[in-house]
Amino acid sequence: MPSEKLSRIVDDRVKNPGAVEAAAARRVKATSLLGEHGKAMIIAADHPARGANGVGGDPNAMADRFELLDRMCIALERPGVTGVLATADILEDLLLLGVLDGKSVFGSMNRAGLAGSVFEIDDRFTGYDAETIAQMDFDGGKMLTRIALGDPATPSVLENTAQAVNELNDRQLIAMVEPFLSVWQDGKIRNDLSTDAVIKSITIASGLGRRTAYTWLKLPVVEDMERVLASSTLPALLLGGEVKDADAAFASWGKALKQPTAQGLVVGRSLLYPSNGDVAGAVDKAVSLL
Repeated sequence: MPSEKLSRIVDDRVKNPGAVEAAAARRVKATSLLGEHGKAMIIAADHPARGANGVGGDPNAMADRFELLDRMCIALERPGVTGVLATADILEDLLLLGVLDGKSVFGSMNRAGLAGSVFEIDDRFTGYDAETIAQMDFDGGKMLTRIALGDPATPSVLENTAQAVNELNDRQLIAMVEPFLSVWQDGKIRNDLSTDAVIKSITIASGLGRRTAYTWLKLPVVEDMERVLASSTLPALLLGGEVKDADAAFASWGKALKQPTAQGLVVGRSLLYPSNGDVAGAVDKAVSLL
């Protein structure tokens, strides 16, 4: 990224903090959550706020903020990319860079479940709230909802998610719920990605809140996605996660996108940090699946 753009971000943050609000007011909103193909392609970058900076063998790949912003700008400029999902620090940088015109914007809401911590399930809402998402004229908020039947913090997780769903639905904003059935294993949280476990997480998450008219799901791609996506009528966005076999991942995404509730992709690390370093190429390949 050119140094003058980076300098502008820092100068605004130091000398003119009101520039963020002004940039949000100038932003041209997306006319639709879905692109010209009728599907969404959302770039996700809320991992660092949970302390999850690693990609592949590099534990600090996402820790260089300037490089991350550079990669995000490349991704957001590609045809077919419809939106972005991130925490306030990143979204405000992107607003100051002026790259969010015509994009849907989703704020990440709960990031307290730090990766690798003993309190990882107790994922409190330390990011965006519904009031600020509405004030910024964004399109919705995303909440990670890990359901660990053996962890006593889980009821609070479900209650807090339901509250966020209520507050977003009340404002006619998308509540993007990302559920997992999770277990503690050797002192670490592991998400159960078996078909039956993903289905159970969906049926639990789909019932959260007093209204669901604006609730969408963010789901992993696992075996038997036809059965997985038949477990709810809520619109679903498919998450990418970190992938080891890019060709296999793209093939599985393409197949899952054919299901009627699948409305697009939300992908971060695998597109922003592809093994060959070609961000534009990876994004274009993902868009071609739509």
